[in-house]
Amino acid sequence: MQKTKPVIAITVGDPCGIGPEITAKALSNAEIYDMCCPVAISDADVMRQAVEIAKVNLKINSVENLEDCKYEYGTIDVLNIKNVDVEEIQFGKVTKMGGEASFQYIVKGIQLALEGKVDAVTTGPIHKKAINLAGHEYSGHTEIFADYTKTKDYCMMLVDGDFRVSHVTTHVSFRQVPDLVKKARVLKVIELTNEALIKMGIKQPRIAVAGLNPHSGEEGLFGREEIEEIEPAIKEANQIGIQAEGPVPPDTVFVKMRGGQYDAVVAMYHDQGHIPTKLVGFKYDDKLGKWGSVAGVNTTLGLPIIRTSVDHGVAFGKAGKGTANPESMIDAIKLAAVMAGGKE
Repeated sequence: MQKTKPVIAITVGDPCGIGPEITAKALSNAEIYDMCCPVAISDADVMRQAVEIAKVNLKINSVENLEDCKYEYGTIDVLNIKNVDVEEIQFGKVTKMGGEASFQYIVKGIQLALEGKVDAVTTGPIHKKAINLAGHEYSGHTEIFADYTKTKDYCMMLVDGDFRVSHVTTHVSFRQVPDLVKKARVLKVIELTNEALIKMGIKQPRIAVAGLNPHSGEEGLFGREEIEEIEPAIKEANQIGIQAEGPVPPDTVFVKMRGGQYDAVVAMYHDQGHIPTKLVGFKYDDKLGKWGSVAGVNTTLGLPIIRTSVDHGVAFGKAGKGTANPESMIDAIKLAAVMAGGKE
């Protein structure tokens, strides 16, 4: 059918985890269909099972081609990859089948986006060990997308409402971080962050760049990365018209963003950015033994296509039980729709 809203491909993730379930729950939200035309990339039988687990009143429209999608609320369009025997699914287990299935969903989503057949890809959670068990040596989604799109310069951004954090480094040991915080890389992440914020509808983004060391180095007393690498990158960003400030001490920069002073923070390493974002978006109640909120979106900047993702893992402990929280998946699909709407 003819579509007027962006088409969002949803790769549902490892079928042994909660990905299919949260996809089904997300697509039971009518607001999603007001913003975009979603299509799940999965095995149709996996999604039929997920609908039952999620206890949502939805039909499955299994298609071989996107032209056969209905994009109607009440029906989940599934591009049927046919790579899972649901009788062999082991919920909560790391399996070669789960790894291979989830990997092929991702590859198909990337292919469709590169061909212009979908406007963005939203990814469900995968298990890195399962992916590698299936023979695909990647450390995560970001690296798969970078490889298959032949992208050299990219970065991760976490988004929870107005709380946005991009990262200079991510999946490396902490010992390696100082060697990777170089002017060229910091400048590139500032540029990618600025471009993403504009796509999100912010006309004049205000970007804070965090320091690497305590007190942003205290004028070299606690380290010289700020003086030799980060400050020069900020100055060059300013020269090309980007409103970037810093290096701001990392112990206060996120508080300032939350208070509205900045639209995004450029963090220097994985946990510097992830911990405050998840503190804002995740809520856990130990008395109840459950998560009350699992908000937040992961998006990869610098790719030739738009990619957003849930900001959590496969949650094997919840798989198959019908109790998984779809909040992050809903947020990820909505952000993909917003960013796709802002494409040139």
